Amino acid sequence: MQAFEAFLRSDIGNLVVFLIAAVLFIGLSGFFFKRSNISLKTLTYTGLALSIAFMLSYLRLFPMPQGGSVSPMSMFFVSIIGFWFGPAIGLVSGLSFGLLQVVQGAWVIHPIQFLLDYPLAFGMLGLSGFFYKMKGGLYVGFIVGCLGRFVMATLSGWIYWIGLDSPGSLWASMVYNGSYIFAEMGITLVIILIPTVRHALIHIKTRMIEQSMVN
Repeated sequence: MQAFEAFLRSDIGNLVVFLIAAVLFIGLSGFFFKRSNISLKTLTYTGLALSIAFMLSYLRLFPMPQGGSVSPMSMFFVSIIGFWFGPAIGLVSGLSFGLLQVVQGAWVIHPIQFLLDYPLAFGMLGLSGFFYKMKGGLYVGFIVGCLGRFVMATLSGWIYWIGLDSPGSLWASMVYNGSYIFAEMGITLVIILIPTVRHALIHIKTRMIEQSMVN
């Protein structure tokens, strides 16, 4: 396990994870492209959103001692992909972003913990796609995605970091993971509730729909 963690934290390990994420995203996106007629423009917007999210994730306002941090809107730019294009591409993008997080330094003590904390946790942000046709789906989808990540991170902390046998371990894991996930969620909601920002985000989606109908 220590060798696996050391590999993930090495430059070669970071490169391998980055390449796996890129191949996974391109491969699965290509699959959905064939199945759902996803356009090149969709993939371009998706790649742009993931790039913005990845860059923002480096701006850690409040880093946590055992993984996790509050970053300005990084979760939102992953979640908004689902709001734009639906659950299929949203979930794939979240999964890919979770793997990309390893490039920044992963905390790994068990392979299942790694899956819970990274691919599955960030993959849950793609749940926003199930609300992309709903009025207010921009907000509901983002909140549900954050809750999904919180559940995965809490399970990881409860089972692997603190231990099932430790008294109050579930509560401790909920407090630890909720402190940074919900802090970032709250900050983001304040920003996207600003009328100018909200209208701009909805306008982008409207333009996407119009362009897809023309094409």
